[in-house]
Amino acid sequence: MSCNWGTELWDQFDNLEKHTSWGIDFLERYTKFVKERAEIELSYAKQIRSLSKKYHPKRSREDESRYTWCLAFAATLQQLSDLAVQREDLAENLNTQIVFELTRYIQELKVERKTHFQDGRRAQQHIESSWKQLESSKRRFERDCKEAERAQHVSDRIDLDKTDGEKRCSLKARQTAQQKQQTAEESRKDYMTSLNQFNQDQHQHYHTLVPVIYQRIQDLEERRIDRIGEAMRLSAEAERKVLPVASHCLDAMMDAAESIQARKDTRQVVEVFKSGFDPPGDVEFEDYSATIRRSISESSYLDNRMEGRRHSRKLWPFLRKNKLLTLLSSPRQPPPPPPTSPSPGGVVNSPPSPPPASREPITQRLNDLMSSGSRTRKQCLRSLKRGLSLKLGSSPADCSHLQPEQRRKKLQSRVNNLNQEIQREKEQRDALLKMREVYERSPQMGDAGSLEPRLEEVKQNLQRLEEELRRNQVWLSEVDSRLSDHSSRRQSGGLNSQATTPGSSSLKKVDNRSPASRESPDGSYTEDHSTELHFKSRSSEFDDDFEDEEPLPSIGTCKSLYPFQGQNEGTLSMVEGELLSVVEEDKGDGWTRVRRNLEEEGYVPTSYIKVFLDSSAKGFVQSSRLV
Repeated sequence: MSCNWGTELWDQFDNLEKHTSWGIDFLERYTKFVKERAEIELSYAKQIRSLSKKYHPKRSREDESRYTWCLAFAATLQQLSDLAVQREDLAENLNTQIVFELTRYIQELKVERKTHFQDGRRAQQHIESSWKQLESSKRRFERDCKEAERAQHVSDRIDLDKTDGEKRCSLKARQTAQQKQQTAEESRKDYMTSLNQFNQDQHQHYHTLVPVIYQRIQDLEERRIDRIGEAMRLSAEAERKVLPVASHCLDAMMDAAESIQARKDTRQVVEVFKSGFDPPGDVEFEDYSATIRRSISESSYLDNRMEGRRHSRKLWPFLRKNKLLTLLSSPRQPPPPPPTSPSPGGVVNSPPSPPPASREPITQRLNDLMSSGSRTRKQCLRSLKRGLSLKLGSSPADCSHLQPEQRRKKLQSRVNNLNQEIQREKEQRDALLKMREVYERSPQMGDAGSLEPRLEEVKQNLQRLEEELRRNQVWLSEVDSRLSDHSSRRQSGGLNSQATTPGSSSLKKVDNRSPASRESPDGSYTEDHSTELHFKSRSSEFDDDFEDEEPLPSIGTCKSLYPFQGQNEGTLSMVEGELLSVVEEDKGDGWTRVRRNLEEEGYVPTSYIKVFLDSSAKGFVQSSRLV
């Protein structure tokens, strides 16, 4: 079957016009569909990127870099971001390769279609005009023929009735008939000319003009259909391009999930939180009949209670944090000086602030702590807390405040970092030396003397780093030796514990202890042997009291002279003119402990308040100082 529109659809001009218009509308709808799909891809990529950014760590945390499940989740989020990038590329390809091109093509298609159908309309108008001319000449010829025939009948009738008067009329009728016949002949010739012209125009219209115009319209329609197919192919190809990368991202997600190792993570927990301390040894037998003072075993840290109390023994691994270390949360700086003049609304003519008092030595506070009563011991303990807090404002350089195992890891990390920095400085030094040699051989390339300041700076940096490296290596070797002593002592202690009875363990003494046995659970060391032994022997007394203490009674009131913002832990904020209860006087460090509404309690600078002590409280404070 022929598919030529010019021959098969020569009489379907209006239907072709409607069909091609509907085809262009379809192409516009498809373009809009691709555009909306690209917008959906962009929105999806944006949401995926926001989701990945929301759950990605804001900053690199050391904890999340240790465990495999954290690393796997971070890798999954990264691959999700890569998937979002691929979706953005897909949307960009759809817009550039399809939407923009189809929009431009539709405009060209509309212009071309309009031109073809205008040509078709002109050809149609021409054939219609030729047909009208033919019809006009035909009607004129027909009219003239009828008039000539009528004139001939009149002439013939007059010839039959010949009279003298009618002879002149017969001649005139004959002349009129001849004229009509001549006019009819001219009309016949004009009609024949119009007929031939119309036949030629009609043949040219249906066999030349219409096939050419319709063929152009058919070609335009075929190009439109092919363009739709090409756009669909490009859409599928654009999506196929991102599939390998998307598949790679999914494979990476699978690898990340398979990289999670539960046993490795649990071992990492041991590495992170291992303290390096020995477990407590056997509980010693306490012979109350001999009224012998109890001694503490070398391998145990006991929470001894005062005699007569109910014994609830807690070993170090199950105790709460050491009270002395917990007390280090009070203000670590000396109290701020009072304002030069009282703020508006404050107390006028307030007494001048006292000069900063000298801090009490730590050993004096320990002696007061050991030799005081229960209630006074709590006050001494708090005073000792504040002295230690002010003295230990920053962590020691040798990390002695850490637990042995954590201290070793910290020092090892320092050593590794220092080695890397030294290596970088050496590489920089070698590069500068080579550059100086080049400048010395070729002075036109640069001045060798300009590198001397930089070389001197690198040399000083190397000396400083090497000195710091040696110092940290000494500390690291010290920690390693202590940990090795711990492990050997632990193994030997396990063998000896099988042959030791509870009764014989009570006769052990606490003297002649090794340095490693003097370690506290926080990893620090006590320098004074007698002070530490005395403190440990009495720690069971005040430790229990402090753990189960009741709120201290108020010994007076105070009025704030200036506002104070307590930004450090352990301090209490107050406004100017506020009345507070005093629960502990200044121990010489410039801080006074106060309470508000039996709920909030903390330290404020002594120079910021005016204290009014009760008469009974003054005697109690004086007696506690004399004890």
